[in-house]
Amino acid sequence: MNPPARPHGAPDLLASYFWSGDVIRSRSVSGTVPSTTLDVPAPPERLVADWARDIAQRLALEPGDVEPLPLARARMRWPDYKHCVQAVADWTRTLGLADVLAGSDVALMACRGARYHHDGAQYGSAAFCNLFLSEDKNLDVHFPGAGVRMPLARGTAVIFDTCQPHAVVRRGSSGFDAADFPVGGDDTLVFLTWELPIEQAEVARLLGLSFDIDSATAALQLDAEQVRLNGEPVEPCPGSGRWRRAE
Repeated sequence: MNPPARPHGAPDLLASYFWSGDVIRSRSVSGTVPSTTLDVPAPPERLVADWARDIAQRLALEPGDVEPLPLARARMRWPDYKHCVQAVADWTRTLGLADVLAGSDVALMACRGARYHHDGAQYGSAAFCNLFLSEDKNLDVHFPGAGVRMPLARGTAVIFDTCQPHAVVRRGSSGFDAADFPVGGDDTLVFLTWELPIEQAEVARLLGLSFDIDSATAALQLDAEQVRLNGEPVEPCPGSGRWRRAE
């Protein structure tokens, strides 16, 4: 089902409604996706093997799944963890984020591709900063609404609005297809992700965000985080990333 249309000549209104303390605020959704490739050391082979066992035995990832891995345990076996964090911190400073990264929550994640989705129903108050740790496995991260697609390899770093539809897809594909991730394939990726506070002035400036763009809806109608297009709750089609009415 297609999202609602605006009257002729009126621009579409895509908005995130997110918790700010104990109230819901509205904001724009950014199509800015800063990225780079950082020179970070490969994780130790024994740690990569540990991740592979955890992914196979505990997570049992299906195509499109994204799940957390134990970061505290990994850090004990990862002498270069601090160097990876420092590389990301140095990069984000060049973008004008000062020490925002140091005060942000961090997690270790694994994915076997990723269906098109947004994270605005849980993380509308954040932007994500991801550092990919796996070698190139012929996969791309794709932001269809922003017109951005980039190959994923060790050292790929990217910052994006959590409400911007995104996916991890096979290179050369036109969208997400579970058949691109057959049983037994080497197609899982491990990455670090930081939650950057969206209301932090430096983060909002980097992404070009505007706040309180629909205060009436935020104040009177909503009790949960969500993304709306022209007043209607929407979600990305998991195969293409195109907006559709939320089910």
